[in-house]
Amino acid sequence: MARRPLPRILSTGSAQIARSRELARTAADSATDVLHPLITMTRGLRRLASAGRRRWAETPRDRRGPLLFLAASVILVVVLVPYGPLLAVVTLMAAAAWQGRDRTPPAPDGPDESQIQRLQVLYEALVPHFSTAEDPSPLYAHGGDWETVFPTLEFDDSGRVAHLVIRYPAYFPDGQAASRARIEQLLAAKSGRGREYLFDWDEEGNELTVSVLSPLPTDIAAQRFVTAPGETVLGFTDPCRVQRTLPLAFGADRRDVPPVVWRTGIRSTEPHLLAVGQPGSGTSTLLRSIALQALQHGDVLIVEGGGTGEYACLAGREGVLGVEIGLDGALDALEWAAGETERRLVAANRARQAGEPAPEDTKRPLWILLDRPTAFTHLAQSDGHKDPQSFLQVPLRHGRAAAVTVVVAEQFDALDSLSDAVCQHTRARVTLGPASAEQLTAVLGAPPHTTPVDDLPPGRGYARLGSAPVHRLQVPATPDPYDDATSDAHRQAVLDLLPPRSTPADAATAADTETPVETAGPADTAPPIGTETAPGTGTRADAEIPDGAETPADVEAPAAPAAPVAPIESAAPKIIVTKAATPPAATPQTVTPQTVTSRTTVPETALLKRPVLETAAAEGAVAEAAVAE
Repeated sequence: MARRPLPRILSTGSAQIARSRELARTAADSATDVLHPLITMTRGLRRLASAGRRRWAETPRDRRGPLLFLAASVILVVVLVPYGPLLAVVTLMAAAAWQGRDRTPPAPDGPDESQIQRLQVLYEALVPHFSTAEDPSPLYAHGGDWETVFPTLEFDDSGRVAHLVIRYPAYFPDGQAASRARIEQLLAAKSGRGREYLFDWDEEGNELTVSVLSPLPTDIAAQRFVTAPGETVLGFTDPCRVQRTLPLAFGADRRDVPPVVWRTGIRSTEPHLLAVGQPGSGTSTLLRSIALQALQHGDVLIVEGGGTGEYACLAGREGVLGVEIGLDGALDALEWAAGETERRLVAANRARQAGEPAPEDTKRPLWILLDRPTAFTHLAQSDGHKDPQSFLQVPLRHGRAAAVTVVVAEQFDALDSLSDAVCQHTRARVTLGPASAEQLTAVLGAPPHTTPVDDLPPGRGYARLGSAPVHRLQVPATPDPYDDATSDAHRQAVLDLLPPRSTPADAATAADTETPVETAGPADTAPPIGTETAPGTGTRADAEIPDGAETPADVEAPAAPAAPVAPIESAAPKIIVTKAATPPAATPQTVTPQTVTSRTTVPETALLKRPVLETAAAEGAVAEAAVAE
């Protein structure tokens, strides 16, 4: 279906909207300045009228008559006196102006005693870093004046620094990361712990701006985001860091929130993602959020090394090729993914050489999500198998050209066990949970622009896409809906985004024919989509069948015993199922059922889209041929 383009006012009119808002704000400010006397008198007249009504209500009924007579006498005298009405109007306007004045107590011109003491302590703490013995007129000296180096300052309601501009001498090495880190750590400690500070270094003007960042919203639930195909919302960040907002629903309300958008596809410079965090930091939540967004336009293959069943809600859903939690299933799934990547590359290359567009089955995105893959490394070594990460080299290196995206989630203590291919080709990085500055720099490749704190909510961290700046990140709440600790609102939000359950091809065939089909052996049975196999139960014999060899699917089942029904009706379904389940002949460059293990039969069936039933005419022809034989 063709995508409807965005309205012009939303795609190209952002600058015009901003200018219009600025002009409207300027006009409102000018009108307020011009009409300020009128506004003041109107407010005063309203207050005088209110006072008169209150006085009339408080007057007893037996005194209201004399009061009215007195008021009428005063009005009569004012009318008869020369220039009386004019003097009365002037007096009324003066009284209204006096009553309508702004009675808000003026803000203090400067900081109070406690704030002055805090600034003096901060000044003294910066003296060793911003002063040298060779400086004839230092800006910073013990017992000096802090007003000369703090030109702009603001405090919050608790009396702590909220915004501060600091001047520093020109000889300070502000271009060195270590020197900056020392100053930032000192300012964060002296200004108040438990908050995130944004440090903006102006190297040309020798000024450092310290701002306190407000907490990112944690009440954003999983929902459909307004994005284009190939765009994935990792989370949300500060408004000053990105130039785009997304409309989000917060119950009955809607508001715009700035997102962190990760772009994948053929033209992406960061086609693969690595998410690192502590236990309980929200890496599984991030993978579930990515999976729900990827299922809108592609297929998803999930491999979970933790074995906790965090992705059981996705098993058996349309577009989910498999959810593997065992070693054998992980090996088979990743081996199939490597072969599928090669098949897509070969098919696309042949189409380009022939001057034709790439096949449709090579354009549909394939997402490979791995949660803690290093948990299989020790098991694979002890059982004598290959490391599952070894099958990721082909999807990581050639995944962008084959529309294959790899997302890996791992913990900080297992980063050394990740393969070189994963570390080299995952240029989009995400860190979640509390971490030191050294850990963040090692994962992201650059220090964050804010001071990390120790207490963070789940899903909070930092993100960096390639060589872009580091962004604060808050992942939308996407919990496991089968978890008892999940709130009803978040559980329902995730369930609403899950695709419908799919029916396996074998089950659909048996249901349509309503005839039991005999199997040639245990190898013919394949688990349905999304089922999970225990470690050691999967078989890898199918991958060792040579090309051209006769497989159980190619051998026709023996004739069934005589039944009350006619022989044609009993033999026809058996032949139909056998012929439909037999794929076309394999070529060296094409992934075929002979090269795919029994555990990955479902992904192959989903991608090849083999026919299950034939038409009624074909059924009759096959049945007649069987009876003739």
